[in-house]
Amino acid sequence: MSYSAKYRIVFLFISLMMISLSPASIAASATEINIGVSETLKRFKQDVSGGEEFLKQAKGVLVFPSIIKAGFIVGGEYGEGALLIGDKTIDYYSTAAASLGFQLGAQSKSVVLVFMTNDALKSFQSSKGWKAGVDGSVAVIEWGVGEDINTVDIKDPIIGFVFSNKGLMFNLTLEGSKFTKIEK
Repeated sequence: MSYSAKYRIVFLFISLMMISLSPASIAASATEINIGVSETLKRFKQDVSGGEEFLKQAKGVLVFPSIIKAGFIVGGEYGEGALLIGDKTIDYYSTAAASLGFQLGAQSKSVVLVFMTNDALKSFQSSKGWKAGVDGSVAVIEWGVGEDINTVDIKDPIIGFVFSNKGLMFNLTLEGSKFTKIEK
Protein backbone atom coordinates (compact mmCIF):
# COMPACT_ATOMS: atom_id res chain seq x y z
CA MET A 1 0.00 0.00 0.00
CA SER A 2 1.43 3.36 -0.99
CA TYR A 3 2.12 6.19 1.41
CA SER A 4 -0.70 8.32 -0.05
CA ALA A 5 -3.20 5.45 0.29
CA LYS A 6 -2.25 5.02 3.98
CA TYR A 7 -2.60 8.76 4.49
CA ARG A 8 -6.08 8.72 2.92
CA ILE A 9 -7.17 5.84 5.17
CA VAL A 10 -5.95 7.65 8.29
CA PHE A 11 -7.64 10.86 7.12
CA LEU A 12 -10.90 8.99 6.48
CA PHE A 13 -10.74 7.37 9.93
CA ILE A 14 -10.14 10.69 11.67
CA SER A 15 -12.90 12.35 9.64
CA LEU A 16 -15.35 9.65 10.67
CA MET A 17 -14.26 10.03 14.29
CA MET A 18 -14.85 13.80 14.15
CA ILE A 19 -18.28 13.32 12.55
CA SER A 20 -19.25 10.81 15.24
CA LEU A 21 -18.31 13.40 17.88
CA SER A 22 -20.35 16.17 16.27
CA PRO A 23 -22.68 18.16 18.54
CA ALA A 24 -25.80 16.48 17.17
CA SER A 25 -24.46 13.01 17.92
CA ILE A 26 -23.52 13.76 21.53
CA ALA A 27 -26.45 16.01 22.49
CA ALA A 28 -27.83 15.06 25.88
CA SER A 29 -31.28 15.44 27.37
CA ALA A 30 -31.93 17.86 30.22
CA THR A 31 -32.18 14.91 32.63
CA GLU A 32 -28.82 13.51 31.48
CA ILE A 33 -27.18 16.92 31.86
CA ASN A 34 -28.66 17.42 35.33
CA ILE A 35 -27.40 14.02 36.50
CA GLY A 36 -23.93 14.78 35.11
CA VAL A 37 -23.91 18.23 36.72
CA SER A 38 -24.80 16.75 40.12
CA GLU A 39 -22.04 14.14 39.85
CA THR A 40 -19.48 16.73 38.71
CA LEU A 41 -20.30 19.05 41.62
CA LYS A 42 -20.07 16.13 44.03
CA ARG A 43 -16.62 15.32 42.64
CA PHE A 44 -15.62 19.01 42.82
CA LYS A 45 -16.53 19.13 46.51
CA GLN A 46 -14.49 15.96 47.15
CA ASP A 47 -11.41 17.02 45.14
CA VAL A 48 -11.24 20.68 46.18
CA SER A 49 -10.67 21.18 49.88
CA GLY A 50 -13.20 23.80 51.01
CA GLY A 51 -15.03 23.51 47.69
CA GLU A 52 -18.49 23.28 49.21
CA GLU A 53 -18.06 26.50 51.23
CA PHE A 54 -16.42 28.18 48.22
CA LEU A 55 -19.47 27.41 46.03
CA LYS A 56 -21.78 28.99 48.62
CA GLN A 57 -20.10 32.36 47.83
CA ALA A 58 -20.78 32.00 44.10
CA LYS A 59 -23.42 34.06 42.32
CA GLY A 60 -23.68 31.29 39.70
CA VAL A 61 -21.96 28.06 38.68
CA LEU A 62 -21.69 26.76 35.11
CA VAL A 63 -20.95 23.04 35.00
CA PHE A 64 -19.97 20.91 31.99
CA PRO A 65 -19.83 17.25 33.06
CA SER A 66 -18.15 16.07 29.87
CA ILE A 67 -16.40 18.03 27.15
CA ILE A 68 -15.11 15.75 24.42
CA LYS A 69 -12.03 16.84 22.49
CA ALA A 70 -10.77 15.00 19.41
CA GLY A 71 -8.30 15.86 16.74
CA PHE A 72 -5.75 15.02 14.13
CA ILE A 73 -3.76 18.21 13.45
CA VAL A 74 -7.08 20.12 13.49
CA GLY A 75 -9.09 19.49 16.64
CA GLY A 76 -12.40 20.39 18.13
CA GLU A 77 -14.24 20.06 21.40
CA TYR A 78 -17.87 20.12 22.43
CA GLY A 79 -19.88 19.67 25.60
CA GLU A 80 -23.19 20.55 27.19
CA GLY A 81 -23.85 21.74 30.72
CA ALA A 82 -26.05 23.80 32.98
CA LEU A 83 -25.93 27.14 34.77
CA LEU A 84 -26.98 26.90 38.40
CA ILE A 85 -27.94 29.78 40.63
CA GLY A 86 -28.60 28.84 44.24
CA ASP A 87 -28.47 25.09 43.43
CA LYS A 88 -31.25 25.50 40.85
CA THR A 89 -30.74 24.94 37.11
CA ILE A 90 -31.47 28.21 35.31
CA ASP A 91 -30.35 27.50 31.72
CA TYR A 92 -28.47 24.97 29.60
CA TYR A 93 -25.34 25.80 27.61
CA SER A 94 -23.02 24.26 25.08
CA THR A 95 -19.32 24.92 24.77
CA ALA A 96 -17.23 24.53 21.66
CA ALA A 97 -13.67 25.30 20.65
CA ALA A 98 -11.34 24.54 17.77
CA SER A 99 -7.58 24.14 17.77
CA LEU A 100 -4.78 23.73 15.28
CA GLY A 101 -1.43 22.13 15.95
CA PHE A 102 0.15 18.77 16.73
CA GLN A 103 -2.60 16.62 18.22
CA LEU A 104 -3.90 13.11 17.75
CA GLY A 105 -6.60 11.30 19.69
CA ALA A 106 -9.50 12.11 21.94
CA GLN A 107 -10.06 13.00 25.58
CA SER A 108 -12.82 14.00 27.96
CA LYS A 109 -12.75 16.66 30.66
CA SER A 110 -15.17 18.30 33.06
CA VAL A 111 -15.27 22.07 33.59
CA VAL A 112 -16.72 24.12 36.46
CA LEU A 113 -16.90 27.91 36.01
CA VAL A 114 -17.70 29.86 39.16
CA PHE A 115 -19.11 33.39 38.80
CA MET A 116 -18.09 35.36 41.89
CA THR A 117 -19.79 38.67 41.02
CA ASN A 118 -23.27 39.58 39.85
CA ASP A 119 -21.79 41.72 37.05
CA ALA A 120 -19.80 38.78 35.62
CA LEU A 121 -22.84 36.51 35.83
CA LYS A 122 -25.20 39.05 34.20
CA SER A 123 -22.68 39.75 31.42
CA PHE A 124 -22.44 36.03 30.72
CA GLN A 125 -26.21 35.51 30.77
CA SER A 126 -26.93 38.46 28.48
CA SER A 127 -24.48 37.39 25.77
CA LYS A 128 -25.55 35.56 22.59
CA GLY A 129 -22.30 33.59 22.56
CA TRP A 130 -19.82 34.29 25.35
CA LYS A 131 -16.19 33.63 24.49
CA ALA A 132 -13.60 33.07 27.23
CA GLY A 133 -10.73 35.52 26.89
CA VAL A 134 -12.77 37.91 24.73
CA ASP A 135 -16.01 38.56 26.61
CA GLY A 136 -14.55 37.70 29.99
CA SER A 137 -11.37 36.40 31.56
CA VAL A 138 -11.43 33.08 33.38
CA ALA A 139 -8.80 32.54 36.08
CA VAL A 140 -7.67 28.98 36.75
CA ILE A 141 -6.70 28.87 40.44
CA GLU A 142 -3.71 26.93 41.73
CA TRP A 143 -3.08 25.98 45.32
CA GLY A 144 -0.94 23.50 47.21
CA VAL A 145 -1.84 20.05 48.46
CA GLY A 146 -3.74 20.27 51.72
CA GLU A 147 -4.52 23.95 51.18
CA ASP A 148 -8.16 24.99 51.50
CA ILE A 149 -9.63 26.94 48.56
CA ASN A 150 -11.20 29.36 51.03
CA THR A 151 -7.71 30.41 52.21
CA VAL A 152 -6.71 31.53 48.68
CA ASP A 153 -7.17 35.27 48.09
CA ILE A 154 -9.42 35.20 45.02
CA LYS A 155 -10.26 38.53 43.45
CA ASP A 156 -11.16 37.32 39.94
CA PRO A 157 -14.83 37.56 38.91
CA ILE A 158 -14.81 34.17 37.11
CA ILE A 159 -12.88 31.13 38.34
CA GLY A 160 -12.39 27.99 36.24
CA PHE A 161 -11.69 24.43 37.35
CA VAL A 162 -10.85 21.68 34.86
CA PHE A 163 -10.99 17.99 35.74
CA SER A 164 -9.71 14.99 33.81
CA ASN A 165 -10.36 11.35 34.58
CA LYS A 166 -7.39 11.63 36.98
CA GLY A 167 -8.67 14.59 38.99
CA LEU A 168 -8.23 18.34 39.10
CA MET A 169 -5.95 19.65 36.34
CA PHE A 170 -3.86 22.82 36.66
CA ASN A 171 -2.31 25.31 34.23
CA LEU A 172 -4.98 24.81 31.60
CA THR A 173 -6.60 27.56 29.63
CA LEU A 174 -10.20 27.99 28.62
CA GLU A 175 -9.29 30.84 26.24
CA GLY A 176 -11.16 30.57 22.97
CA SER A 177 -13.95 28.39 24.33
CA LYS A 178 -17.35 29.68 23.26
CA PHE A 179 -20.38 29.20 25.50
CA THR A 180 -23.85 29.39 23.95
CA LYS A 181 -27.28 29.05 25.56
CA ILE A 182 -29.26 26.06 24.26
CA GLU A 183 -32.84 24.88 24.67
CA LYS A 184 -33.54 21.57 26.40
